Amino acid sequence: MVYATWASRIPAIRDALQLDPASLSLALLCAGLGATLSFPLAAWLVAHYGPRHSVLLVGVFLLLTLPCLALAPRLHLLMAAMIFLGTFSGCFNVAMNALATHEERAAGRSIMSMMHAWYCLGTLSGALIGSALAGLGMQTWLHFGMLSLLLLLPLVLCYQALPNDRPEKISGNKHFAVPHGPLIALGLIGFCGAIVEGAIADWSGIYLKDNHHASDGIAPLAFAAFAAMMLITRVIGDRLKERFGARKIVAAGALTAGLGMLIALIASAIPLTIIGFALTGVGVATLFPFVFSAAGKHGPTALAAVATLSYAGTLVGPPAIGFLAHGFGLHLALVLVGVLCLAVALAASRAKWLE
Repeated sequence: MVYATWASRIPAIRDALQLDPASLSLALLCAGLGATLSFPLAAWLVAHYGPRHSVLLVGVFLLLTLPCLALAPRLHLLMAAMIFLGTFSGCFNVAMNALATHEERAAGRSIMSMMHAWYCLGTLSGALIGSALAGLGMQTWLHFGMLSLLLLLPLVLCYQALPNDRPEKISGNKHFAVPHGPLIALGLIGFCGAIVEGAIADWSGIYLKDNHHASDGIAPLAFAAFAAMMLITRVIGDRLKERFGARKIVAAGALTAGLGMLIALIASAIPLTIIGFALTGVGVATLFPFVFSAAGKHGPTALAAVATLSYAGTLVGPPAIGFLAHGFGLHLALVLVGVLCLAVALAASRAKWLE
């Protein structure tokens, strides 16, 4: 919800601060920088306090950060807020996936895709709410502030409902490590996937607005369609994994995502463009659940290491799209996303640790 709320109002915030693509890219770069640097901190938090306590602590700071994005009156303040958004989001992701890995281990079967489906439910809801409130003309600071207050209660209730856990003991007190060996392959798949997801979240609305002259209320629907199809695919993702294996599903999905980007970029009408982005959502839906599930089997240090390389894509991807858009146009810049989908398909077909 937090991430989609921000993404749904990027066009409005861009217009309010009068940012060109390069300036907006600097703000997005700060979010990726915060996320990439957060993973050693995330591993330390999980090791010292356990994932349950870490989720509550970081979640509160994440909710406090959201209104700051809308209240920033200048680019440099927006950049500072984006660093905090990336940092707290990164820590939250590692703690959540550590919890999910525990549950998957206890269940004795693949359930990670279903758990990640709840992320898509949040992004879909956040994008639709953002679209509706933008269409009604609600100011972004009020939208962000109301959502933060509303999400505080379920955060606390979920923390209370989760079973009490213990800190993750790590041999040698080594809370973070650079990915090595087969973990590099997992990290590179996640890296490319993060670029694709980040590009759609941050630039699809602007693409609709600038290239198809969509309104502020219609522009977030591209990301909403992307999230909706990710949700549907992740609901059945675990069954697909058990039947066909993670490598085949991720590779075939990446090819599907590439086809979706092709449709989105050659379409001349808004509905067909949205369908293309939706198909891309189908393709990348199982990537992160299966990558994190594979890494989580080797402990929180391995999970944080793979997450670092994966979310480095959020550091590189959206800003790179913005800088390319500034020089060559957004349409050509998004071609890079389709190329990366093909790279994911190739890498996934060779990544034995995905199984």
